[in-house]
Amino acid sequence: MTTVNTPTATSGSSATTPGSPGTPGRLGSFGPVGLVLAGGVSVQFGGALAVSLMPRAGALGVVTLRLVAAAVVLLLFCRPRLRGHSRADWGTVIAFGVALGGMNSLFYEAVARIPLGPAVTLEVLGPLALSVVSSRRLVNVVWAALALGGVFLLGGGGFSGVDPVGVGFALGAGVMWTAYIVFSARTGRRFPQADGLAMAMAVAALLVLPLGIASSGDRLLDPTTLGLGAAVAVLSSVLPYTLELLALRNLPAATFAILMSLDPALAATAGFLILGQALSAPEIAAIALVIAASIGAVRTQVGRSRAPALDS
Repeated sequence: MTTVNTPTATSGSSATTPGSPGTPGRLGSFGPVGLVLAGGVSVQFGGALAVSLMPRAGALGVVTLRLVAAAVVLLLFCRPRLRGHSRADWGTVIAFGVALGGMNSLFYEAVARIPLGPAVTLEVLGPLALSVVSSRRLVNVVWAALALGGVFLLGGGGFSGVDPVGVGFALGAGVMWTAYIVFSARTGRRFPQADGLAMAMAVAALLVLPLGIASSGDRLLDPTTLGLGAAVAVLSSVLPYTLELLALRNLPAATFAILMSLDPALAATAGFLILGQALSAPEIAAIALVIAASIGAVRTQVGRSRAPALDS
């Protein structure tokens, strides 16, 4: 599963010329991109590890272990202030937590039924739809058509060869990912640093915990399961959040969004290497189409945001 924080673009970053003062060296300019890619690899390989853990704890058990462990780490690290927040602040962070818990739960139910690469590809349709609708440009019809073509290929013309329940869970995770993006941005504006994220993670953990206990029971207390669950939390939440936080200090929003569009390919790679989930040629083509649609939609938004500046 992929996690996205809405970054703030660095104004004027593209105006810096090579060799000018303040221009980062070759290693420095690659650094933020490398951090985001490392975070993406961590998320997807954490997802693959989670799939391998599901026979021991079940989908809801794994997501419970991940969210609880991540919440504990983030709360200890951030130590957010709980007093002095308005009702609107709490409403925002609770909505963020609900989106976070729903996104993770639905996604893990999806990868329990369908391969990791196709699951992430379907999930990415949620943010892609948000990008297309918010842009309102005719060219986005092309990106939407590419994405739908990818979905058609992924389903083999009718999803006869893919578990429809898994497909439904993946699409539901995409809807919750869209809500996650919206409330992540609102939370970031209302809470300092990562305080809002830590509190939202705690909300998500509290919501999912009863479901995980009901589903997995005392299997969650097995030492090996606990250890693997903690590893999933580190790989899928703590490490990527930290890497993205460091990267976004110097990385434009458009570049970040394009890198996030590569998640289906990273997920397919992790699924193949760790789980042996080989993809057919049509499935590979489907993933490529969805990635192309995501990158195209991002670049269209960037062009739209720059147009007024070019006209002035």
